[in-house]
Parts: sequence; structure tokens; C-alpha cells
Amino acid sequence: MLINPFRTILSSQWIESVALFTGRFALASVFWLSGQTKVDGFSLNLMIPGNIQLGWPVLKDSTLYLFEHEYNLPFIPFTLAAQMATLAEHVLPVLLLMGLMTQFAALGIFVMTLVIQIFVYPDAYATHATWLALSLILMIRGGGQFALDYLFPSRRIP
Repeated sequence: MLINPFRTILSSQWIESVALFTGRFALASVFWLSGQTKVDGFSLNLMIPGNIQLGWPVLKDSTLYLFEHEYNLPFIPFTLAAQMATLAEHVLPVLLLMGLMTQFAALGIFVMTLVIQIFVYPDAYATHATWLALSLILMIRGGGQFALDYLFPSRRIP
């Protein structure tokens, strides 16, 4: 039958790794771009050879306004929520792209998505369901062969 060879090709580890990388890239790009809308740049704390600057994100006034007046986040002060979300939207995508601590990063994205769905944009369930599904796949399967996690055999998922 035609379906069996197709299923065999799609179930190969290489194809799965391409799919996992694509999922990592998709989630990382959405959250990185969202994080970039929240900052006016970074306060310079560290210079790495190669002219790479690392620092703490400087939040836009509009970001603080949104977290104070628009987003209905309970339990935490709006400034802390804005800082945590912005930091997570910069760190977790980098981890996902590198495939480093993939399952942890996917869990972070999963939790952020739930918070956004429940408290911020409850009508965007179609988009959030996509993010949740990708996060779950990465939590279950890991980053695949094209992830730094793959270099650690003891951490590989069979």
C-alpha cells in the first residue's frame, strides 16, 4: 500500500527532528518578537568578545501601562509581571532555538500561554491552542537531533 512507505518516511528520526526544530523555531519567533515589543533596548551590563552586548531589558512605558491597566494578572504587582514576562520572552526563545533545556523552555512557554489565555486574551484560544500543542510536543519529545540537548545522551528521549 502507498500509505505504509509514507508513514515509514515520516516516522524517521531525521524527519521528526526537522519537525521538532520547526516547532521550536515557530514558538521562539512568536515569543521573541513579543518580547521585543516590550523593550526600548537593554541596559548594558556585560560586553562579550565579538561586540555582543548583554544586559537587562529596559521596559517601555507602554509595557508598564498595559500590565497595569489592560492585563488582568492577579497575585503579582504589574511591574514584576512585566519584568518577568519580558525576561521570559527573551530567555525562553533563545533556549528553544538552541535546543538547550528544551523541555524546560517549552514548559515555560506553556505556562505563559495558559496565563495569557486565562487572564489576558481569553478570546484568542485558537492561537493559544497552537502554542500549547507545540509546547506539549516539545515537552514530550524534546528538541530532536538538531538540539544541543542531543549532545547529552543521558538526557535523550527514546
